[in-house]
Amino acid sequence: MAIVLGPNQYGKAEVRVVAVDRSTARHSLVDLNVSTALRGDFAAAHTTGDNGHVLTTDAQKNTVFAFARDGIASPEEFGLRLARHLAGSYDWVTGARVAIESYGWDRIVVGGAPHDHAFSRTGGDVRTAVVTADGEDLHVLAGLSDLVVLKTTGSEFWGFPRDRYTTLPETTDRILATAVTARWRYTGLDVDWHATYDAVRATLLETFAATHSLALQQSLYAMGEAVLEQHRDVAEVRMSMPNKHHFLQDLSAFGLDNDLDGPGAVVYHADDRPYGLIEGTVLRDDVPAAWLGTPGFC
Repeated sequence: MAIVLGPNQYGKAEVRVVAVDRSTARHSLVDLNVSTALRGDFAAAHTTGDNGHVLTTDAQKNTVFAFARDGIASPEEFGLRLARHLAGSYDWVTGARVAIESYGWDRIVVGGAPHDHAFSRTGGDVRTAVVTADGEDLHVLAGLSDLVVLKTTGSEFWGFPRDRYTTLPETTDRILATAVTARWRYTGLDVDWHATYDAVRATLLETFAATHSLALQQSLYAMGEAVLEQHRDVAEVRMSMPNKHHFLQDLSAFGLDNDLDGPGAVVYHADDRPYGLIEGTVLRDDVPAAWLGTPGFC
């Protein structure tokens, strides 16, 4: 038996870079969190401490800042520029992965008009992009995280098996809520990154709302299916969706009913944990190396 070094990568995590375009009086703002990782011949660094093939993580950080100086058109385009550069930096570097979170900022409205250089951070979901350079091949994953959605009806859950530990009652009318984390793989690089991201996000939201759901799994599949049907540039969608449970609150101790069809408000209590976690992939064909080192998905 021999002990050998297995797959490995290294890089700089969570480089926070803010780029402001001040070329006109109306400034624009891009706010990113960038993580880089390199793959290649780094065995000597692990086994003997020889750093001759190690492009320092500090240099990777500095590359992010230097490339930002030329402007950031979109997370995907910026990731492609960085991945191409890093993967081609030395002969012994065989691949690079650039993962980006993009935080949104809205212009503050002053006197009924958006201000030229004052912004407020948007709440809610975060746009993501992961670019992988594997030799000469380039793969782009776009996505989002923490897209919190809820529908107050149009959701059921029944017909599940029961054993001695099953206490959950069946229901034909419930709140369905989740926080969608999704990534989708593009079929190529000739993509309008901003427009396609906005369109896919809208498709996910519309399908969640319009699907009469018998299970969160059904909603997940319907959302992925709709993206693939409506967006030919997308080859597959992977989603992770926790079930944010809402249970009817028992108000009988106060002499009050809490009926779905009764007058007045229906009162629920929201449980943040433990929660069901639903994950799945909807795809057209096989999965390439684009997902290597991309955690959080089955």
